[in-house]
Amino acid sequence: MSAADQEDRVAGGPARLYVITRGRSGLAGPTAFDLVTLIVSRAEPTPTMQPEQAAILRICGSPLSVAEVSAYLRLPASVVTVLLADLLAEGRIEARAAVPAAVLPERALLEAVIHGLQRL
Repeated sequence: MSAADQEDRVAGGPARLYVITRGRSGLAGPTAFDLVTLIVSRAEPTPTMQPEQAAILRICGSPLSVAEVSAYLRLPASVVTVLLADLLAEGRIEARAAVPAAVLPERALLEAVIHGLQRL
């Protein structure tokens, strides 16, 4: 059995993924998620929710990245982002951008500060 067949078997195949997302695919715009976007639940699961969405709310009591949520649910990140977009629109989760990389000052500025300090 190939690795792709094993993944389909674990995930339930493409038909299951289609049902979970209701036929929707990748998102663009303000609701797009990066793999490092942190997700925190803001509500408890309800009995009428999709099991996958309820699982997201349960596991995101503390911040988890989209990649971690995808791994825990054993679902592709593209499917998880569709589910997260629905939860975000309903106000059930909060999405936090990852900490941006620090912007370092230019080398010339640092050298000027060092020379200024040395003259004191």
